[in-house]
Amino acid sequence: MSRIETLPTPTPTQAQPSLLCVSIHDVAPATWPDCLRLVEAIRAVADIPLTWLVVPHYHFRPERSAQMEACLDASLARGDELCLHGYSHLDTEANGGGLRARFLRNVYTQREGEFAALDEAEARRRLELGMAWFAERGWTPQGFVPPAWLLGEGSWRALRASGLVYTTTFSHFHCLESGKAVLSPSMVYAARNRSGRILSPRVADATAAMLAHKPLVRFSLHPPDARYPELVRHIQQVLERLLASREAVTKLDCAHRLDGTPGAAEAADAGLTSHPRSHPASGPDSNRQGHTVHNAALRPSC
Repeated sequence: MSRIETLPTPTPTQAQPSLLCVSIHDVAPATWPDCLRLVEAIRAVADIPLTWLVVPHYHFRPERSAQMEACLDASLARGDELCLHGYSHLDTEANGGGLRARFLRNVYTQREGEFAALDEAEARRRLELGMAWFAERGWTPQGFVPPAWLLGEGSWRALRASGLVYTTTFSHFHCLESGKAVLSPSMVYAARNRSGRILSPRVADATAAMLAHKPLVRFSLHPPDARYPELVRHIQQVLERLLASREAVTKLDCAHRLDGTPGAAEAADAGLTSHPRSHPASGPDSNRQGHTVHNAALRPSC
């Protein structure tokens, strides 16, 4: 009789997170009305935590908006995150580099990749100016997203020494404390021209499908997206689909989860995070047992 061998029981592995980060880019007085329209469209689907990417001196314009700052204060108190998004959102450096660099800086980003060509000292100066601007308002940013997701070598060096927790490029989420980089190409719309408005939703759908079994999906919304009803409808449809299987978190919470930071995971397990798992507030499956539905009416009105 053959001997039956008992195989050792596999050691259970930690479950991979399934996260969604929704961010609103280019937040400034000049873009504020469109930012509010984006928030309204999101809240019509679900009340989820957002990351607001704030530009202190957008295009060096002098405006200041008490309404915007009050709303951001309220959103921060509710559990959203405010992230530093450059200082001016303008690339003021001289042209240089090869054809690819020139294309990215001059054509693709239309000279908005502020941190693409800065040396370390200038990048550090602008980071410090931005953080000082935040501090004047009682805000402490923990993350930095470079305009147009472009970071030159000097900017990378300044950022690694800044004490900030995370940054993102177009293709990756970077945890600065551990050096961990997670592949997660951002879902984004090209609202500037008609062909972009037609094609970019299809690219976003393909990106979401590609990342279906990955730990993180990033959904990056820009003020011009709010001006086109077809894009707004697509935003809402994508959110409903993603929230059926993913937990919406801020970028800072995402950095803690990806790094396995003690305290963040424990708080999530204990139900002590500012936002539990989020699911659509409407749709055929919104009232399934065990699914948390967030009420947008409970959020402060901007």
